[in-house]
Formats: sequence, structure tokens, C-alpha cells
Amino acid sequence: MSLRARLTLLSVVVMGLIVGIVSGLDLAREISTQFESTLERAEYFKRAAVDVVRRNLNRDLTLSFQDAVLKDPDLPGQLLDIMAGTKSSLLEISVCDTSGNILASSDPSRTLQQFGQYKDFRPLVEGRFVDKLRVLWGDPQNYQLYQALAASGDRAPVLYVRVVVYTGLIRKDITPTLLSHAEISAALLGGAIVAAFLFSTIAYRPLGKLGRMLDLLASGQFEFPEAVPAPASSEDEFHVVASKVSLLGQQLRGAQYQVSDLRGNFERLMAELEDAVLIFGRDRRLVVAAGAVRKFLGRDRDDLLGKSLAEVFPPSTSVGLLLEEAAGSGRAIRNLRVPMPRDNAGDPFQALLSVETGDGLGSGAALMVRLRDPEATRQLGRQLQTANRLEAIGRITAGVAHEVKNPLNAILTHVELARLKLAQGSTDLAPQMDIIASEIVRLDRVVKTFLDFNRPVALHLVEVPLESFVAEIVSLARPLAEAAGIEVSVEQRTEGASIRVDRDLLKQAILNIVMNAVEAMPAGGRLRFESAVMGENAEIRIADSGPGIPQALREKIFRLYFTTKEKGSGIGLAMTFRIVQLHDGTIDFASEPGKGATFVISLAKAAAAS
Repeated sequence: MSLRARLTLLSVVVMGLIVGIVSGLDLAREISTQFESTLERAEYFKRAAVDVVRRNLNRDLTLSFQDAVLKDPDLPGQLLDIMAGTKSSLLEISVCDTSGNILASSDPSRTLQQFGQYKDFRPLVEGRFVDKLRVLWGDPQNYQLYQALAASGDRAPVLYVRVVVYTGLIRKDITPTLLSHAEISAALLGGAIVAAFLFSTIAYRPLGKLGRMLDLLASGQFEFPEAVPAPASSEDEFHVVASKVSLLGQQLRGAQYQVSDLRGNFERLMAELEDAVLIFGRDRRLVVAAGAVRKFLGRDRDDLLGKSLAEVFPPSTSVGLLLEEAAGSGRAIRNLRVPMPRDNAGDPFQALLSVETGDGLGSGAALMVRLRDPEATRQLGRQLQTANRLEAIGRITAGVAHEVKNPLNAILTHVELARLKLAQGSTDLAPQMDIIASEIVRLDRVVKTFLDFNRPVALHLVEVPLESFVAEIVSLARPLAEAAGIEVSVEQRTEGASIRVDRDLLKQAILNIVMNAVEAMPAGGRLRFESAVMGENAEIRIADSGPGIPQALREKIFRLYFTTKEKGSGIGLAMTFRIVQLHDGTIDFASEPGKGATFVISLAKAAAAS
């Protein structure tokens, strides 16, 4: 099979796969959406049925729960009214005793019959997609959602309100939609295949012509018998390539000019560097000087080429002494702050010196010196901090959006339920109004929390020794950890460094991490505190031996309101993230499932006293 045929076949297969995958994902989404909407309807109308049963039970308190339900002539009709507001996927609403006997039902003929042993509908909706397909196109089955009712002050259930979902009706509801999607997918697939064939036929036609031109070029013939038309636009890639091939012969004849131009472009690029780069040969004479040489040395690079290391950096200067030592010992230097005299012209200024030595620099090179402006580095750091703050705002907004959506959905649902009751002539809207009012209060609480979280904070910065600050946190955490059977260890390599922070605020941020670590190890474990100096920054590490953070949750743990705890608020780690941001620091973590998590807080060291 020729290359053109293989490329054509590959194009058809790829386009077919893309259309097939997209169509399959779309169908899967439709099925999952249908199941989820059915679950939401069943949940809401189950709650409506529970409200109706509770009101009816309170009418005559002298009767037992079972007798009150069984002898209430209005309850079946009320359950049937609730069913009238549902879609066809819900089959029945029943009230049963603890033995499974039906006391009241939206289907009156089922009274005093035994309720079936139906599986719970929620695990099916939240489970695997394969299970949904199996029940959707297998034998139709009944599933249920239920809620237990107990006497006041008693936990033992007395009655159960059960909502029956029939999967055959779900299939009936979703089949027209799936058929419509299948028809569209089939049409798209056919169109994609036809388009792929037409595209390959037209697109690969110039390949033959281009191949003949390359054969002539390889044989040394730089003139082509067939003229090549100019490309209609920059998007006409084949003609662009053909045009370039036709000019390649002329370019080869003028190669020496191209090399000269390339060298000039390279030199201009190097001249625009903010740093100064100087490379000395094995004889310690300058062979390459690029970048902002005049800014750091006060002399043009052309005046420096060929000069010795001692002439460029006199040994009487601190930089010269450092470079002589590095050249003699072969030891590299990384971002060392040094004064630059600018050839005794003007006031000295600070630069960051880096030195690479040895054969790793390439043939003929013995020493590479790089000078950087600390202010440019700080500007880049501030830009990164701004980006981190924008990312933090995005995380906070995502959490708030998620938290606001839930009460809005509940309000919308109960507004619709109230509308249905009004349409049926019922004016008993108190339950719906109570729920709507509570959800509005909840929504107001979410917004107030968000506003409090984003209110400006006045930092009270003080200079604190890093070692004593970490020791103070350990002393606060140790009793709580040891009470939970957790072993605490500390390792500090602070080199006498200090940090300038709001002591109480940062302590609160780190204790949030410690509390999460302790709660992650209810059966005991190991909690480790570390501090270290990394260049211009100080790092505080808190590591635990808990279960770790799942991969799927790692992008969410700093979001406001996100929590995996049953009674968690989702504010602690978001507040920690914000406090570290206010200190112009960074926080990150590493985690491996089953082997714990390590949080790293990086802060700038306090400037040394002069």
C-alpha cells in the first residue's frame, strides 16, 4: 500500500474514531443525566410525601402511627396528588410498617399487600455507567427510595415512606432522545468519512509534485522546469513548502550571506538579554561576551574580548577573588550576591553571580560567568505572586459557585412544587415556603462567609526566628497528637534565619494543616515537622503518614467550602492558602495514596541586619 493510501486510510480512521468517541460520550452523558434527574425528582417527592404523612399523623394523636395511616381516608388521594406532579418514571408512593405491609399507597389497590424487596435506587445512579446500561436495556426492574419515620424521642423507625422507580419507564422516556442522538451521530460519522476521503484526495495531490522537485534538488539541479505559483495565503501550506523548495537552490548559493545574517541575529538577541554572560577559554581569556555587559561592567563587550580574567575582573575586587577561587578549585557558584564596581565609575550596585566551570561547558571553555540583576528577579517573583493570587481567586470563586448552586436548585424545585399545588387548587404552601425561606437564609450565610473571607486583613509583621516559631507550633500540636497516639518528630536546619510574618495569623494557618493531619490518622501514625533554608526562602514542612490525598481531589483542597469531612466547613485550608498569599509566600503539597501527605510553606527570609 502506498504512503498516500495509508495516510488516506489513517485520516478516515482517525475522523471516524473522533466522531464515534464524541457521540458515545454524548450518549453516556444523556443516560447519566436522565438517571440523575429521576433521582432528584424521586427525592423531592419523597420529601413531599413525608411532609403529608407527618401532618396526617398529627391530626389524631390518640391513634397509633399504623392505625392513623391505615384509617386515614384522605392519605391515598394525597399521595396520588403528589404522583400527579411527577414524570412517568416514578411508579408508586407507599407508606409501610416495619414488616413491609403497605398501609397507604398512591395505588389504593395495593393497601395491606406486602411491599416488594426492591434495591436502593441511589447506589445505581451514583455507581458505574455499565450498571445503568445493564438495567436500562435488560429486564425492567423496580428500585426504591425510602425514608424512615420514628416517634418523637425514639430512634427506632415505626413507618417507612417508599418511592418506587421503574427502570422500564426510564427507558421509555430516554429512548426517543437516544434514537435522535444515534441518527445524528450516524450522519456525522458518514459525513466525516466522506470529508476525509475528499480531503485526502485533494490535499495529497501536491505531494507528487513536491517529491519531483526534491529529487531535482538532491541531484544538484537548483532550477526547476515547472514554475511554482506563489501561495495564495500563509494557510496554503503545500504551496508554501513548494515555493520554499524552489527558492532553496538560490538560498544554497548565497549560504555565506545567510550565515552572516544568522550570526547578526544571534548577536542582536544576545545583546537584548537582561543578564550578562561571559565565557573564558582554557587560557582564561574572554572568548564570548553577550547581554547587558555595559550595565554590569561599565565597558563595551568589544573592548573586553580577548582580555584575561584578571583584566576583566581585577583580583583586588571581591568578584575577582571569587572567580580566581572558582577557576582554581572548579567549584560552581549559584546566585551569590556581590557588589559590582562598574570599572570604578559610579556607585557600586548589587548583582547575582553564577559561575560554571569544567569540561561540561563544551570544547575550549573553562569558565562561564553570569551576572543577573536582583531587581529583575524580584519583579519576576512579584509577577508570579500576582499569578498565584489570581489562581487563588479562581479557586475561591469556584467553591462559592458550587455552594450557591445547591440552595438555588432547592428554591427552584419548591417553587415548581408550589406552582403545581396552586394549579391543583391547593393553598397549603407552608412546607414549600418554609424550605424556600431556609434556603434563602443558607444562601445569605454563604455570601456573608465569602465577603468575610475576602475582607482586607491588616498584617502585624514582626521578625521571628524560624527555629523558635516552628518550635512554638510543635509545642501546641504535640499534646493533641500524642493524645491520638501519633508520634511527633522535629528536624530544623534554619541556619539562624528569621522570617517577617504576622505571628498569630501564620500560626493559625499552619495549625489548620496540623489539625487536618491529626484527623487523618485516627488510629495513630507519625507527624513530622521540618524547617530549612532554601536560597533566599525559608521552608516549613508538615508531613503525616495518613491515607494521603486522592488524585481526583488535589485540585480542589484549597477551594473555599470544599471539604471531605462529614461536619467540615471547607474554610480551613482555603484560609491557610489566603494567609500564605498575604505573606507573599507559596504553599504546595505532595501526596502518595496510602503513604501520607507533605505540605510545604515557602516564605522569604527576613533581610539580615546591616
